[in-house]
Order: sequence, then structure tokens, then C-alpha cells
Amino acid sequence: MGSPLAPPPRPGRSSSAGSAPPGRPAGGTPRTALAELFAGNRRFVSGQPVHGHDVTAAAASASGDQQPYAVLLGCIDSRVPLEAIFDQTFGSICVIRTGGHVLDRAVLGSIEYVVHQLGVPLVVVLGHERCGAVAATIEAVRSGERPGGALAHLVDQIAPAVTEVGAADPRVQPLAIRRHVLRTVAALRADDLLAGPVAAGRVDVVGALYDLASGEVSLLR
Repeated sequence: MGSPLAPPPRPGRSSSAGSAPPGRPAGGTPRTALAELFAGNRRFVSGQPVHGHDVTAAAASASGDQQPYAVLLGCIDSRVPLEAIFDQTFGSICVIRTGGHVLDRAVLGSIEYVVHQLGVPLVVVLGHERCGAVAATIEAVRSGERPGGALAHLVDQIAPAVTEVGAADPRVQPLAIRRHVLRTVAALRADDLLAGPVAAGRVDVVGALYDLASGEVSLLR
């Protein structure tokens, strides 16, 4: 379930804005990458972002060659802009967003690319409260009516989490959101090109939840 991350080690990057292009945290491990992300989320929650208002062409130009330290897979929900909630800037993280953070071959290939070609040590699957894709899936499971079009693919991918929780459970939505995040994490950990680096400890895949009210991100264990 979700629990706030314990205070992490000091971030590898200075908390003050500078002219140097963004780089990876010192050490380049999954742990230092996770600490850097959560340090950014604390800045976001406190209303003291370093990068949050520097969305300019000049900032983009200064980013230089990309050296991202994490890839985040999140939902398309307009209330969950991943760069903002982790207070990240150009070149620091790779972001993939699909409805309900559903995996497909393009998403998997993109994650494999950044892990193997860019050396990214951390993959984060981020769910959030009141997810519309999960709500649509719950309705489809309850009614027994599968939607048409490509939306059916999203529902099919999320439905196992709803079924595991039980569509009749009064807390089905928050529980299914958590379950779907954990199922996505498990699928990524089992991916043919990610399983080896994960087993060796060079890469980690973790799940997290975003609280729409507080802005806080908590890890799922």
C-alpha cells in the first residue's frame, strides 16, 4: 500500500537553480534516482520549485545532451503533469503517458530504449486518485458491456485489477488503482529486456501514487 518515502539521501544536484545543464544525481543508482525524484516532489508540495517556472526556450536550449536519470510512466490526466509534480527540468526525466498508464508495445519499447541506450537506472509507474480510465473500467466490468474502439484496449488491460479487488467492493476504485499500478510494475519487471538489469540491481522498477489534494507522491510497497 502507499506510504510516504522515508527521508532520502541528499540529492545529487544542488537545490538552487544554476546555468549548468541537468545531469544525473551522483552515483547513478536506482536509489539516488528515487531520492532525487522525491526531493523534487517535496519542493513541489512546499511551493518552492527550482524548475517549475523556468519553462522557456532558453532553459530548453541550456539542457544540452540529454542525460535523464529516470523514466516515468503515468496517466494522461491533465491534473498530473509529471515534470511539474517532481519539479524536473529539460533533460532530467523521460515521460510516457497513456490512459491509466496502460502498457503496449510502443510503451515497452520506449522504456527498453531509455534503459539500455540512455542508461536510465529507474522506472517509475505513477497512478493517481480518481483515475478516469479505472472508473470507466469499473463501470464496464459491472455492466458487462465492453466499450468499442481502442478504448476497449485500455479497459482490457485495467480489468484484471478491478476483478482482483472485486467490482462490488465499496472501495473498488482506490484499491483497483493501487492494484493496477502494482500489476504494471510486475509486468515491467518481467519484461525480457528489463528483467536482467533489474535482477542485477542496475535498474529498479517501482510503483507510486499521486495525491491530487496534497500534491504528495507515495511509494507502493
